[in-house]
Formats: sequence, structure tokens, C-alpha cells
Amino acid sequence: MKIVIVDDDVLVSSSLKTIIEANEGFEVLAVGSSGEEGINLYKAHQPDILLMDIRMGGMSGLEAAEEVLNSYPKAKILFLTTFADDEYIITALKIGAKGYILKQHYNSIIPALNAVYSGQNVFGEEIINKLPSVMSNKTSKKDYHDYGILEKEFEIISLVSKGLSNKEIAKELFLSEGTVRNYISIILEKLELRDRTQLAIFYFNHLV
Repeated sequence: MKIVIVDDDVLVSSSLKTIIEANEGFEVLAVGSSGEEGINLYKAHQPDILLMDIRMGGMSGLEAAEEVLNSYPKAKILFLTTFADDEYIITALKIGAKGYILKQHYNSIIPALNAVYSGQNVFGEEIINKLPSVMSNKTSKKDYHDYGILEKEFEIISLVSKGLSNKEIAKELFLSEGTVRNYISIILEKLELRDRTQLAIFYFNHLV
């Protein structure tokens, strides 16, 4: 797995590089220290995952990530930050980041990288716990039928928003994992959403 690290704290970025490369199958291609560098390094290396801080001098990690994703919609960006700020979380989710974990949880970095690499979205426990309150004051709610969503689809959306995997949803609703995967694909297409993270945002913004 090829990684690019961007953090304006040299000690942090060098520590991350050491931690990551101590694990077999991981390679840190480059290390940057600003949002602008993050964009340029992604373009130059197109890594499997861009691991990036949020608060940096000049262009923030969020601004850099948005620019990267505009040019490379399939880019996988994992934010590693000290701050569990509500607005940061909302922005990270909306622009399509694949994960948001806190720096103090160094032991979660490798599992998070593996999960993002395999196509999952990863958010630390503190972030997941904040989502309902973060999203609760956004827009007026409608009935799910107003969006062309069927009852079973709504059940699946609500379970996705709780962070359940396809396997866990299948067990909960007595469906096959393949059926759940098909349902989610149909739901995303109906709502014109990119992934299950955006689906969770939609749920908290519009359906609860």
C-alpha cells in the first residue's frame, strides 16, 4: 500500500512514517507539510491513500482534499487530526473524505489505513458519537417517501447511519449480504450520492 503523508509538524510526520513503514506491505512515497504540498504530492504520486492533517498554515487539509477530490474523485483521503471540531467533521464528510481519526490514537492508524484501502469509511468512536448532534440542526426534515425511498430502503439507510457493515445489516434484517449491497447501490443512485458516508449525512440532514 502506497501512502503520502502531509502534516506541518515534522515530528508527527516522521513518527507516522516510522509507524507505517514498520508494517509489511506499506510504503510512504513522500511527506509534505502543507495543503499545497499535499495537492502536488498527490498529483505526482497518486498514492493509494493520502494521510493528511487538517489544520496547517496556509491552505488547510480540508481545502487541499477538496481540490484533490475535484480532480481525482476516486482519491482516498484519511484525515488524522488533533481536533474533533464539529465543522471540521461536517466538511470532511461532505467533501468525500474516507476517514477522520484522532492523532492521539496511534494504534488505530494501520487498521484505519487497511480499512480505507479496502473501500470502507473509517471514523473514530468520538466522531461517530458526535454525528447525530452535529447533523441534527441542519435542514427541515421530510418523510422518506418524498425522496422515492421504500420502507426497506429506509431501514437500511438508518442502519448505515449507525455505522453497521453490510454483513451486520444483513444479519439485522434477515437478508443476504449481496442483497444489502444491491439495496445500497440502488439507494445511492436514487439519491445521487457517492458513498455510504454521504448517505449517513443525508439521513441525519433530511430524514431524522
